[in-house]
Amino acid sequence: MHNTNQIHSVSTPGKANTGSIRETFFASMLHPQHRVTIPKRGDFLVDENYAFEIGGRKKDYTQIRDIPHSWLAIDNITAGVAHKIPLWLFGFLY
Repeated sequence: MHNTNQIHSVSTPGKANTGSIRETFFASMLHPQHRVTIPKRGDFLVDENYAFEIGGRKKDYTQIRDIPHSWLAIDNITAGVAHKIPLWLFGFLY
């Protein structure tokens, strides 16, 4: 799926998976202009070079720390620090 609204229409009311919604949003914002694939580690590989792990405020860097060119796309933060990028900023890429 490339549309977060469709997740709500096919899931049990009030039980939509927040992680799936975050990942769907990220993929849908990057997909039109970039190649987005699923790597062995991390959630997404963008343009075969940039690894992203998607998560909430408490997500840490341990899953992808030894992968070059890797970042966290984090929900529920307003500003980024180091390798943490606010998830909402990816909406400007659409």
